[in-house]
Amino acid sequence: MQNHRKREIRIKAESFREKCKVSRYGIINLFRECDRFGCKLLRYPLGREADLGFVLKREADTIIFTNTCSRLSREIFTLAHEIGHAILHLESTVSCIDDAFTISGKSTDKIEQEANYFAACLLMPGDEVDKFLDLEVEKFRKNRLSAMDIARMMSEFHVSFDMALNRLENLGKIGCDERVRLDNERNQSRVGNLLRCVGGNGRLNEITREIEIPYEYIDYVIYNYNHNAIPRETLEKALDCCHLTMEDISDKLVCRRQKDDDLDELIGGLED
Repeated sequence: MQNHRKREIRIKAESFREKCKVSRYGIINLFRECDRFGCKLLRYPLGREADLGFVLKREADTIIFTNTCSRLSREIFTLAHEIGHAILHLESTVSCIDDAFTISGKSTDKIEQEANYFAACLLMPGDEVDKFLDLEVEKFRKNRLSAMDIARMMSEFHVSFDMALNRLENLGKIGCDERVRLDNERNQSRVGNLLRCVGGNGRLNEITREIEIPYEYIDYVIYNYNHNAIPRETLEKALDCCHLTMEDISDKLVCRRQKDDDLDELIGGLED
């Protein structure tokens, strides 16, 4: 990727980040920030082997999906990646679908590399990484980073251990040998244990399987049910995704069988 393109992407990532609620270093809740950007966010547990996320343009709506069967830290990166696609690429394409290959940075596809770079800049801006290393890591220039330092960085920036290592390496803060050493430390101690030791956010290392569907989509399903476009079973499945029942929405339902019942009575009367 050429330097001038990287600069353009950094500017757009910073512009988005300025609208977000940020803690000392990281965006507090990127999922909630989708509303500020005007995106419709769907979170659903599709399975560990399924795609990690996608973004698509549907009429006036930008729709982002993330698979909640991945660890929370990975889902956050997937969301940042899809936001990158939405900002950088949806003018020239209608959708982007991502799996472990594209999200991991192994793809040579130009737009996937750009979306990954956007995500890295959004979640871990270079100046905030410098600030963290200066203020939170004692004698960073003299001493080597430890796996516990990376765990603290995970919690502050809301990223995965691998994401933190990738960003540090790409920013020139660690070399290949140091990355291997930190990887080995991580494997020996396990990420969950490291997060507990530093009082970090253990949820980052957990699979949430959360379900989050915009309520306007439920209203759309109810509308279709009321107009005989879908059966009751489909409505019930859609409601179940939002932990709702037919009783919860009874005030929004209309009697669908009234016309059929009237017709049955009429036919019965003619037969008599």
